Amino acid sequence: MCPRRDGREIVVNRILCACVVLACLAPLLGAAAPEDPGPAKAFFNARRQQTEYAGPGREDQQPAAVDEVLIGYFGPGNAADPEGGDMWCAAQMAVEEANRRGGHQGKPYRLVAAWSDSPWGAGVGQLARLVFQDKVWAIIGGIDGPSTHLAEQVVAKAGLVLLSPAATDKTANLANVPWMFSCLPGDHLLAPVLAAGISARVGKGPFLVASADDHDAHLFADELKKCLAKQGVAPRYHFEFGRGSQDVAELAARIAESKVDAAVIVAGAPDSARLLAAVRTKGFAGTVFGGPAMGRRRFADEAGRAAEGVVFPLLYHPEEASAPFAKAFEGRFGKPPDYAAAHTYDAVRLLVEAMGKAGLNRARIGDAVRDLSPWSGVTGTMTWDGLGGNCRTVRLGTIRGGRIAAAEAKADALAGAAEAK
Repeated sequence: MCPRRDGREIVVNRILCACVVLACLAPLLGAAAPEDPGPAKAFFNARRQQTEYAGPGREDQQPAAVDEVLIGYFGPGNAADPEGGDMWCAAQMAVEEANRRGGHQGKPYRLVAAWSDSPWGAGVGQLARLVFQDKVWAIIGGIDGPSTHLAEQVVAKAGLVLLSPAATDKTANLANVPWMFSCLPGDHLLAPVLAAGISARVGKGPFLVASADDHDAHLFADELKKCLAKQGVAPRYHFEFGRGSQDVAELAARIAESKVDAAVIVAGAPDSARLLAAVRTKGFAGTVFGGPAMGRRRFADEAGRAAEGVVFPLLYHPEEASAPFAKAFEGRFGKPPDYAAAHTYDAVRLLVEAMGKAGLNRARIGDAVRDLSPWSGVTGTMTWDGLGGNCRTVRLGTIRGGRIAAAEAKADALAGAAEAK
């Protein structure tokens, strides 16, 4: 029989084993001995380290028998869709312009959509067929954070470019897929600007946060609260409500009765509009801040007069250089483009330019998209960080006369001063 060991002996033996293992691993991990800690190492920031693809594919020759160049689109291929219709219109507009310029070496581009009311089921299956059967050369999509994550899972295995035009979810790039690019600045760049604006306008006055429970709203609300803490302020209350909730009267009444100077609404465009309208109906007269979704055209349309004066991170505003695009889009579709439509238009144009530079080779197209940075479009300059995220600076925006506009220069200066503290 084996001799019995008491608990103390077992613990001691486990500690000794752990020490032996750590001692063996120390040279491999580059650990210094305890008595010589060595110089402090800088914190690793993946966004500052360019991720490069070193695998096969660049040597593949361009196929000879190509009648048309297919570009995949992960989103509703329907101009009337309330969530992604404007994006589809903008993508088609960019493809048509590219074809009028001669297409790709005389071959026309064609946008092919994959979508379903159940993106996690049939939708991602359709996208996989586009990638592996139809052999599209790149993907534009999805229409929000969750659908972008779905598309990322497909392209990670296929090795082809994914350009995301609508997601601010910073985690979409954290998988370190070198051919994944986010055209929008991430929440980690938007939240500090909004937090600084809240601090500058509200000061130490009481305010609250009301956020929806969906993926994108939850991530932005968390990022915002961290940034507010750095500003030395915190919301008096934080209410969370269900995405798509039609009856928000009770929550609106609680907000109106909360005796705060300002409210921050973080939700998708329809949820933000619904809650904002209800809050104003209940008599709340304080300043209303919001997440980036308040920059969607759908928000301004559905919130109506209640949207006047709200403050949010501005992702797109037609300036002199982009005015022709905005005019052409509104003239053709009868509505102004919002940030999702404008970034979709830029994503297609950037992709077409990269394909013209690289030829029909998936790996080289990814190289070209990265090498074109910084690239100027109607939304401003796209400059990729090490993970393929756009690190463009952002300012605050508002709704004025029913249209999205830049916030006053004085307000931006106050926000910048608060952010610098």
